[in-house]
Amino acid sequence: MKRGIVILLSVCTLLVVGYFTASKWAIRHETLTFHDPARDNRLVAVDIAVRWDKEMQANAGMIKLPVAILNHGNTVKNTEYSFLANIFAARGYLAISPQHDLPTDPPMVTKVGELYVGRLPQIQRGVDNIHFAIGEMKKVQPNADYAKVTMVGHSMGGDISMYFAREYPDEIKKLVTLDNLRVPFLTDGKFKILSFRSKDTQFKPDPGVVPDAEQCEKAGITVVDTAFQHNDMRDTGPDTAKTSIQTMLDKFLNDTDTSEIAPVPTKTPDVLTLAPGPVALNKPVPN
Repeated sequence: MKRGIVILLSVCTLLVVGYFTASKWAIRHETLTFHDPARDNRLVAVDIAVRWDKEMQANAGMIKLPVAILNHGNTVKNTEYSFLANIFAARGYLAISPQHDLPTDPPMVTKVGELYVGRLPQIQRGVDNIHFAIGEMKKVQPNADYAKVTMVGHSMGGDISMYFAREYPDEIKKLVTLDNLRVPFLTDGKFKILSFRSKDTQFKPDPGVVPDAEQCEKAGITVVDTAFQHNDMRDTGPDTAKTSIQTMLDKFLNDTDTSEIAPVPTKTPDVLTLAPGPVALNKPVPN
């Protein structure tokens, strides 16, 4: 009996691995370059990830692709989050990753005491890049749902995502952040939020950014306290970090994609074990 169970589990594992491997190979990546005439012809490079079969169905007018916008961290390339882009693409999304900063941009000057520690100009530039990229992508792939998008971002990209959602809530379907540190979470419950938090002594959120457990529960916010470092949350991070994030993200997308209007659960498990250690859900994050 035990041997049969072991064999069954092994087969299931192989099927899951095979599914994601096949999905990865079926995903098309391409970098497009656009220039924004409204901002001195600013270059906005966009990396896209999409499943070949879903793209063909969209081109034939059979479906509309859901859209996810992935926003990179400060000084990080937009192509360094393929582990996230592939999850969205595998689920049938058109994943769009704009490049927000350029080598020619002036250095960021951070000042304690100013709004978002002086990063507001860079955040607003990111918002402009997103709107411009969406406008250009409508010409490239008109058969996608740009009216309400899933916004995703790591670090500064998470702050750009949260700020975008604050300014344009009607354009957001759901929101995923990875260790955003400056822009406070929205707690009005208009859409579901998933946020991964690092265990990093150097990178800590500003006071008031992450809501407490009670606010999270009321607003439909899932906070995942990981055992990973801030910079682990991109392609250069360890496989354990990326796999754990992918697993939780895939579950979140499965729950929200199947029922965008599902009621907010009143209770969530206290602890979910993800490699390499326990991950607390909806727990307050220390500042």
